[in-house]
Amino acid sequence: MHGSVDGESEDLLAHVLLPVANENDALATATALEPYRPSNVTTLHVVEKGEGVPDKTPVVQSEEIARGSYAAVRTVFPNADEHTAYARDIVGTIFSAADEVNASAIVYRSRGGGRVMKFLSGDLSPKLVTNADRPVIALPHVDTNE
Repeated sequence: MHGSVDGESEDLLAHVLLPVANENDALATATALEPYRPSNVTTLHVVEKGEGVPDKTPVVQSEEIARGSYAAVRTVFPNADEHTAYARDIVGTIFSAADEVNASAIVYRSRGGGRVMKFLSGDLSPKLVTNADRPVIALPHVDTNE
């Protein structure tokens, strides 16, 4: 996949940032990305840190989830880098992490569900795809039970 920025050709998959929520999500997302053969993958897990309000899960537990997520991605991409961020603003943190690792694109896999479920779960996809300063690639959501 190649894109053009100001007339210069750029490989969109040169260095992708792969935000993941947990081990199952990480494995499913990495598996969906595998056929596209990115050159470099950095897996991102955002630990939701309270900023003055109670944390959703204890930080130690969230860090364990991050480690499991990184291990799951490495079953598909053994050389994947890892990046852990601590913040409440998930989308803003994804953008900051993309800057920090100099990602060519942000790649994610929708978690599915109907409109009501997405609304209730705070679906981040609209913010991610409309506010990004670099390409955002939404991977196909493939049901592995088919």
